[in-house]
Amino acid sequence: MLVYILRRLASAISVVLVTIVISFGLFFVAPSDPAGMLCGVKCNTQRVAEIEKSLGLDKPTSEQFVLYMKGLVVGRTYESGGVSRQCPAPCLGFSFKNDQPVLGTLLARLPVNLSLVFGASLIFLVSGVVIGSLAAKRPGTTADRALVGTTLLMSSVPYYIIAILIFLYLVIQVPILPRPSYVSPLENPAGWVTGMITPWLVLGIYNSTSYARYSRGSMIESLSEDYVRTARAKGLSDRRVTFVHALRAAITPVMTIFGLDVAGLLVSSIFTEKIFGLQGLGITALQSLTNYDLPLIMGTVIVGAVVLVIMNFVVDILYSVLDPRVRLA
Repeated sequence: MLVYILRRLASAISVVLVTIVISFGLFFVAPSDPAGMLCGVKCNTQRVAEIEKSLGLDKPTSEQFVLYMKGLVVGRTYESGGVSRQCPAPCLGFSFKNDQPVLGTLLARLPVNLSLVFGASLIFLVSGVVIGSLAAKRPGTTADRALVGTTLLMSSVPYYIIAILIFLYLVIQVPILPRPSYVSPLENPAGWVTGMITPWLVLGIYNSTSYARYSRGSMIESLSEDYVRTARAKGLSDRRVTFVHALRAAITPVMTIFGLDVAGLLVSSIFTEKIFGLQGLGITALQSLTNYDLPLIMGTVIVGAVVLVIMNFVVDILYSVLDPRVRLA
């Protein structure tokens, strides 16, 4: 088990390093003029050169890359307007636009995404697996066909349309659901739940349709295995056979998709943030692109890559726990 974990950890670190190199090449080596963008239209060459020097863009690209990697490991010192500022590791630099530490900006927005994904993923995983498992017990029945048809119909409608309609009609026009907002769960747990319940329900119910189909297909296959028939022959209850023996095997592929979906929602929930007025990583990434804020753009990419790699690593470990054959392979 330890060898398996170390091998997966080495693979995860290599993916992050490759992502950093590619991101740096795309954003800093590609032809661009961030100093000119910051300076504005009415700006002379001397002022552009001063901005480039203050941002460290006047140095050779190779030197900029070495300094950036050094900042990630041991931190670095930035010179701005004759003032030296220390950026502790892992240093993602300072924003070109607001001159604030990139890591601090991203960490301030990350709790919004964590809260959003926590509640929504709990809803769509539990409800999807339970509904799919119940449908798999009676495949081909009217209830089963109704479930499959409903999930396909909901999945065919774009998420942002459903979210906009619910926000307009159930939050604004007929205030059945509370207006979304974010407060720290450490400061006000009740306010945190009240402010996040609407996006939780919308995102959770929408994604639960796909999990119901995944779980249904996986459970139908699992319920036809020999060990399930053996468990029934021993006189075990139908509930125990379904939700203990069959579900453990059926949940394995679902957990793979779940880990990837959670990681994706953490870094790509821009529609949910924009529609419901939440200030998370998605809005931050959009604003950084609009402002051509290279350090903030690259920081968002790196944080997103780290989140994806961590979730993949966790899923690999869970996969090996649920199915020991994975470790042997």
